[in-house]
Amino acid sequence: MRHGKKVNHLGRTSAHRKAMLSNMASSLILHKRINTTLAKAKALRGYVEPLITRSKEDSTHSRRMVFSYLQNKEAVVALFREVSVKVANRPGGYTRILKTGNRLGDNAEMCMMELVDFNENMLAAKEAPKAKTTRRSRGTKDKTTVAKPEKPVAKTEAAPKTENVSEEPAAENTENKE
Repeated sequence: MRHGKKVNHLGRTSAHRKAMLSNMASSLILHKRINTTLAKAKALRGYVEPLITRSKEDSTHSRRMVFSYLQNKEAVVALFREVSVKVANRPGGYTRILKTGNRLGDNAEMCMMELVDFNENMLAAKEAPKAKTTRRSRGTKDKTTVAKPEKPVAKTEAAPKTENVSEEPAAENTENKE
């Protein structure tokens, strides 16, 4: 029985799993977004988020510890220069997993995993928030003002009529009768 064992082995040996997660984490840090299966993305989230947290403190020890996981100098440099600056104020939750449907070949659940602070589309939408509204009164005041016209229209019998408009249909009617 596997009670309390939270590691998803992903059908791989431990050496293969560590190498795969290291490569995926390096790709995520360098490209800021990767496409993968949902199971791999969830395993990668537990692998890469502690590394991002460690990158907030830029020391030789932190760099060496991160390099022991990633085994990629470019990824370590990008993590400490670019990523750690953007996530400095974030207390956690550095990655986002967006499901993209199933793969055609084997119907595996696919997803896109990205670093949260590097998606420009969502950041632009976040900067322009909607105006706050309350839903207490259910808009009863608005309905009464819309239903009633601003100025009442009084009926007047002395309204000017255009004679040309009224005579032309009468002339046409007389022609049709003859």
